[in-house]
Amino acid sequence: MSVASAVEPLRAANLLGRAGHYRMSFVTADGGWAPTSVAACGFQTVPMAEVEADFDILFVVAGGDPLSFRDPRVSAWLRRAARAGTPLGGISGGAAILAAAGVMSERRYTVHWLHLDEMRETYPDALVERRLFVIDRDRYTCAGGMAPLDMMHALITADHGIELARSVSDWLIHTGIRQAEAPQQLDPVQRYDVHHPALAAMIQLISSHIADPITLADLATLCGVSARQLVRLSRQHLGETPMSFYRKVRMAKAAEMLNQTSMSIETVAVATGFTNRSHFSRMFKQQFGKGPAALRRAV
Repeated sequence: MSVASAVEPLRAANLLGRAGHYRMSFVTADGGWAPTSVAACGFQTVPMAEVEADFDILFVVAGGDPLSFRDPRVSAWLRRAARAGTPLGGISGGAAILAAAGVMSERRYTVHWLHLDEMRETYPDALVERRLFVIDRDRYTCAGGMAPLDMMHALITADHGIELARSVSDWLIHTGIRQAEAPQQLDPVQRYDVHHPALAAMIQLISSHIADPITLADLATLCGVSARQLVRLSRQHLGETPMSFYRKVRMAKAAEMLNQTSMSIETVAVATGFTNRSHFSRMFKQQFGKGPAALRRAV
């Protein structure tokens, strides 16, 4: 299910976009036929040693007991990919294998709920979150099962705009698209009482790309409206401009990270999209009335 939920939206995007947006390769440690949990199904794979790990995104998919998986070849290959700057993703238990390889330091991520407690015990300093999916800069993780459908919707939206992403979801009859925070938090329509599809898309983009700089022009293009219309809709329904809302979401995430982790203020700043501590501290104080250091001392 996890593999199919990740692969099918990309195949659908190629079919509906008619532009060959995505090319997929399947890799295992030794290559050959890789059976799935349904014995009659599987994938023909390429041996890891024959592939350069220079993908646009390299996803690790794992089920069963991923915390007990140990293969030095896989760990070394993932570390080489990370050093080369390849964005990495984990699906279902995949993040556990990435963590064991040492490539998830100072990155927020998620994993299937079955493994959450063990992950937190094994990696006490890890930034593991109970979310449907987490996109933190160059790391893309989701909880498995059908969660990849929702993460791929976010990725297709960021790559090619909301119209193609909606077409893919409709084609897959995946009309109940969930946000990254599900099921812990309400979706945008309920949480912000937002009913316009462009605003829902805007909130989804902002929530799933907190560490990535997004301009008003980017948001408008990906949401399928003009910048002027997006500003008008945001003021009408949210009471503020899109960029003001974006800053508040980033600041809320920064406060959460300062309260719940031991990450340095500089690292929190980078993880929430700021290039330097002074700008981050100024914006934080403007939002909360005290700087990040003062907030952390008060906890």
